Amino acid sequence: MEFSFLTMGTASALPTANRYPSAHILTVRERLFLIDCGEGAQMQMRKFGVSFAKIDNIFISHLHGDHLFGLFGLLFTMAMGGRTADLHIYAPGGFGKILSFFMDQFGEGIKYNIEFHPISCKEPLQIFDSRQLEVFAFPLVHRGETYGFLFKEKEPQLNVRKHLIEPYKLSLYDIARLKEGKDIVRSASFIDDDGTEVEYEETLKNEDFTYLPYKPRSFAYCTDTLPFKRLAGWIKGVDLIYHDSTYTKEFEELAKTTLHSTSEAAACCAKEAGAGKLVLGHYSSRYKSLDTMLSEAREVFPSTELAKEGMKFEIELEKFKE
Repeated sequence: MEFSFLTMGTASALPTANRYPSAHILTVRERLFLIDCGEGAQMQMRKFGVSFAKIDNIFISHLHGDHLFGLFGLLFTMAMGGRTADLHIYAPGGFGKILSFFMDQFGEGIKYNIEFHPISCKEPLQIFDSRQLEVFAFPLVHRGETYGFLFKEKEPQLNVRKHLIEPYKLSLYDIARLKEGKDIVRSASFIDDDGTEVEYEETLKNEDFTYLPYKPRSFAYCTDTLPFKRLAGWIKGVDLIYHDSTYTKEFEELAKTTLHSTSEAAACCAKEAGAGKLVLGHYSSRYKSLDTMLSEAREVFPSTELAKEGMKFEIELEKFKE
C-alpha cells in the first residue's frame, strides 16, 4: 500500500540546467495525484516513469507560471494519447478564465471532460473525498491566491481480536458492528445460587474487542509562502511535509519581501507541527550548492532532507498488532 512523494521539479521562478519548475507526484495506493505542473512536467513524468493515464486529479497551488505553465502541454498530450476518462483540476478560482481561453483556442482535439473545482478558503477546507483518502486545501501567504494541500488517509476499518470471538460467541452481526466502531449490547443470563435463571443486558465495549490495523498516513504540501503561525497547527502531526525553502537565512529579508520561506523557517514549521519528516524544495537559482540550506534546517529539525529531481520519499505503513 504505497504512499510516496516523487519530486520532479525543485526550482523556484528561474529554472536551472539541473532544476525544473515545480511538479510533483503523490502516490496513494496506486492512485496518482499531480501537484503543480510547471514547465517541462510531462517530460519529467516520462523520464521518471509516471503514467499519464493514472492521473485523474491535478492540484494547482497558485497561478504563477513556474507552477502552471506545463499544464497545457500535458492536457493536449493526454488527448493525443486517447484519454477518455474525466480529469479533475483543483485550483484558485482565477484558473477558470485561463482554462476557458485554453479550451477556446486549443481544445478542439480534447475529447475528454475537464472538471474544474475552484478553491476558495480562509481555513482548511476539504476539497477531495474518496473511500480511502481526503484532501484539504488551506491558504498560504504569497502573492495572489495561494493554497497548500493536506492529504490524509482515512482511518481503516477496525479489526476484531480473533482470540475473543469464540469465548464471547460473537456472531457475524456482532463482528460487523464492532468493525464499525460500535459497542455490542445483547441479552445474557446466568444461574444464581437458587438455581434461578437471571437475565440481564451485557455490553461489550468496542475498545476491548478491536484494534486499529495500521496508522493512517499524511502528507502536507506547503509551497510558496511566508512563514505564519497558524500553518503548523493546520498540519499538526503530519508524516511528511514538502515546504518552500527558497533562501538560506542570510537572505531572510529578501524572503520576507518576496513572500517566501528560508530553510530555517521551514524547519521551525516542521518542528512546531510535530512532523515526521521535512523535505525542502523550491530553491532560488542563486544556489549551486544546497549544503548550507540543509545544515541550517537540520539545526532546528534534524529529520530534514533535500528534494532533488527524481527523488521519491516513502511514508512507511506502521502496522499495529492484535
